[in-house]
Amino acid sequence: MVHDRDIDRLDALADLMDSRFRIPGTGLRFGLDSLVGLIPGVGDAATLLPALYILAKARQMGAPAHLQLWMIANIGIDFLIGAIPLIGDLFDFGFKANRMNVAMLRRHLDRRADRAAPVTPASAP
Repeated sequence: MVHDRDIDRLDALADLMDSRFRIPGTGLRFGLDSLVGLIPGVGDAATLLPALYILAKARQMGAPAHLQLWMIANIGIDFLIGAIPLIGDLFDFGFKANRMNVAMLRRHLDRRADRAAPVTPASAP
């Protein structure tokens, strides 16, 4: 697929931000978003940059407006609730905006590729 390398890079970034680390003995995962978000005032604003980068790449890769709006909503929810002391820090463990956004983009690109694939006698039903 045309965007495989790009989407893999975005997936790696989303993993770093949302789920790179695991709390031993549990299935709980967290990333830099949760760690940097602990820094009062600056942390949540700093985590916007990778999220906005993912959004910009999605736009560049041809994501439709409705998908971009969903991605913006995820980023906004993560930012607004994440900025609430303590509650936001706990919220960051469960709400993985970057992972969700990359997954939505991947599904969109896969569907678009499926529609564009030519039908050949071997692939016809």
